[in-house]
Amino acid sequence: MLFNVKEDKIKLTHGEVDYIAFGNGDRSLVMIQGLNTRGIKGAGLGLAMMYRIFSRDFRVYLFDRRPEVTKKTTVREMAADVAEAMDTLGLKSACVLGVSQGGMIAEYLAIDRPDLVEKMALAMTISRNNETVISVIEKWIELTEKGDFKGLVYDMAEKMYSENYMKKYRPMLPLLTLLQKPKDTARFINLAHACLTSEAYDELDKIRCKTLVLGGEKDKIVGNMAAKEIADKLGCELIVYENLGHAAYEESPAFNADVYNFFVG
Repeated sequence: MLFNVKEDKIKLTHGEVDYIAFGNGDRSLVMIQGLNTRGIKGAGLGLAMMYRIFSRDFRVYLFDRRPEVTKKTTVREMAADVAEAMDTLGLKSACVLGVSQGGMIAEYLAIDRPDLVEKMALAMTISRNNETVISVIEKWIELTEKGDFKGLVYDMAEKMYSENYMKKYRPMLPLLTLLQKPKDTARFINLAHACLTSEAYDELDKIRCKTLVLGGEKDKIVGNMAAKEIADKLGCELIVYENLGHAAYEESPAFNADVYNFFVG
């Protein structure tokens, strides 16, 4: 098969989780996705296409969140789940790409299990909460609790994507509302709450792996200074995509190449 896609389950301490693997390379790359409404099951081929630049050099892995997420579940605990999954599959010293909530998780993975992380790319994420992300997450939780899924999907899209992107794809939002309605509203709310447990800033000096930070100049979800704050603390390279926001990882044609070049360089 072109991308050698595999979708399976892995048994961890907190239950079975779905995982996806693709690519034909000898090196391991763990991608940790952001907060989403549906999970990763069934998304293997689409993700392999989206991140095909990595397929030749890497075997890429993505793990879903634990099945039982409570309001007390933290991103640090999610990092422990990723570490357990990596241990179970025998993945050592991998490259790690964390996007949004996935970046919060990646930070704690690198802090608590430095043996598992060779290089790390943190995209559109925070190391501690700020007024912007708190306001956004609280609104998404409120909309979900009210059952206003149209409002939720519209607000997520408006805050994630650039104005040019929205002008082009706004007519698709009614269909997106149907496709992206949370499968489990309580689970989505609890996953959103977990974003507010990200407080790794004071521990960033424990990170020893080479790190790249990427941000969007007009990020309306984590704010446009969160990436710089992390990069300044770590003393690492920072890439900021002009005129793009939180979804720069999808919109920028340079994003995948920037991350790939960092990992193979």
